[in-house]
Amino acid sequence: MSHTPLLGLNPVAPEVLSELEQAIAATRAAVQAFDPQRVVLVGPDHYNGFFNELMPPLCIGSAATAVGDYLTPAGPLNVDGDAAVALAEHLMDADFDMAVSRRMRVDHGFAQALQFLWGDALETPPLIPIFLNAVAQPGIPRLGRCRDFGLEIGRFLDGLPERTLLIGSGGLSHEPPVPTLSHPDPAVRERITVRQEPTPAEREVKTQRVMAAGMALASGSSGMKALNPEWDRQWMDAMESGAFGPLLQWPEASIDARAGLSAHESKTWLVARAALGASGATHCRLRHYQAIPEFIAGYGILFVERN
Repeated sequence: MSHTPLLGLNPVAPEVLSELEQAIAATRAAVQAFDPQRVVLVGPDHYNGFFNELMPPLCIGSAATAVGDYLTPAGPLNVDGDAAVALAEHLMDADFDMAVSRRMRVDHGFAQALQFLWGDALETPPLIPIFLNAVAQPGIPRLGRCRDFGLEIGRFLDGLPERTLLIGSGGLSHEPPVPTLSHPDPAVRERITVRQEPTPAEREVKTQRVMAAGMALASGSSGMKALNPEWDRQWMDAMESGAFGPLLQWPEASIDARAGLSAHESKTWLVARAALGASGATHCRLRHYQAIPEFIAGYGILFVERN
């Protein structure tokens, strides 16, 4: 599922909000009916936990705390540390050079999905959090590597008895005002390089900046890249079917060009869906999509199950 920090902050038409809330409620009901005993959550970060001083392409957390940005809850996640380390060992043996964080910090890229599905208390089933770098080039994992990474996670999970829910949190098309190292202001480049804790005032300035960007995008007065529902549809079609072949032929630069710099977050979906199995007996219980510029979100939800 997508995430958007602007839900509850920027106004949208009542029918747009109602449709989105109904889709989230249906997803929550589907998860409760599935009743997972374990959760594997793949998510990005927005310079709240990971910085350019040391930016791993992929990282597993054996413990994790949510920072509570925007309207998401703060506090420790219910991480199964032993299972997280076991997964890291499995991946190392499968030739994936994994980073492991013993004190992972996550933001709304992780917390919002958990909040929507289990509530503000973050009282989830035992969880394995996996960070995917989606903002800091050149270390953004490529499409094929994400597919292979997900397949290997699936092989690990197939050896466990617990019923597992895989969540990819991110995307789809969007290009919010997340700075990069090409930014002309040295202070901005320093802020996204050196690990630091923003003050409440600094966090509020960031929130207001992103809110204004969303309203500008909705009004047509923004220089940001527009949402791309056609790209989003193609991505969701591939995730629903598990037919990744054509998607894996896309040039990496085409993601930026067609869907926006932050559309690389959609690779969290690819990891999670590949872990379910790229082919075989699956069915899609729920599919939802809305392009919501006020939220800077091509907002999609896809719930796919093994038969």
